[in-house]
Parts: sequence; C-alpha cells; structure tokens
Amino acid sequence: METSLRYGGDSKALRIHAKQKLPLDSKTRLQVHGELDTRVGAPTYFTALVRRFYPDFSTSIGAGLHYDKRDKLRYTLRGKKAFPVTTDGLLSFNVKGKYDLDKDFKERGSKGAAELSWCILNFQKDQDVRFKVGYDLIEKVPYAQIRENNWTLNADFNGRWNLRFDL
Repeated sequence: METSLRYGGDSKALRIHAKQKLPLDSKTRLQVHGELDTRVGAPTYFTALVRRFYPDFSTSIGAGLHYDKRDKLRYTLRGKKAFPVTTDGLLSFNVKGKYDLDKDFKERGSKGAAELSWCILNFQKDQDVRFKVGYDLIEKVPYAQIRENNWTLNADFNGRWNLRFDL
C-alpha cells in the first residue's frame, strides 16, 4: 500500500492518503485510494478504478466510481497518453484527461492537461528528481511540479499549491 501525507494551501489541514493497486492481469489493475482529513477526522473521498495499460502505445485508460462527502457518488473516466521525446523515456510530453458523471449520468466535471515531464535519475547520489510543467486546459492555467524522491511540490499560476510526502 502506498501512503502519503498531504498538505494544501487551500485546506490548511493535513490529509492522509492511501492507495492500493491490485493486479487483475498483466496490463490491468484495480486501483483503490482514499483520503482522511485529520482536521475533522473523517474520510474526504474514496475511489475505485479499473485501469488498463497499453505499454506499446504509452497509454492508460481507467473507469470507476468516486465517492466524496460533497458530491456523493460519481462515475469517473480517465486517460493518459505519453509521447516520449527521448529514447530513454526520461523526457516526455503527456496529455491526460478526466471526465466525471453523477449517478444520473450528467456531467459533474472535466479535467484536461498537457505537460512536459523530465526525470533526472541520480541527480545527486540516491536522489532522483522530476520536473513537470503543464497547462490545465479546462481552468486555463499553467502549473508546475517538482518531485524529489519522497517529496512533491505542486503549484499553479492561480496561487494554489500543495505538498506531499510519500511514506
């Protein structure tokens, strides 16, 4: 199980996030994840997705259910396509999207982004670094991510930010 501590500038609360990936076959897995808000001591959301990977096309798609305290039950579809820029795959251009529907199959939200991702292995001894710069196509705002081993900082040009530490 993957567990992380998350803190965002908008919520002012530490959240505990957990994710488990269960293989269904060599290219498909069930991914469940949820989050606990430590300020109120209650779950924030829970998601279960079936994700299928197409490594020959650097593509993944997923479909599943999402439950949160505000919007209740939603159906979710997501996809990601990577276009390697270098032969080693450490520099890539990614396109990703997500589409949510409520229980009556009415649109509840969409997300889409295009980003450039650059991974530097052994930036320093035992330290890998990943830089991402992208553009949120729905909110029309640029964003960036810096990841160093267990630490991740995300920020966008609207002033939103969050910090994650993987346990």
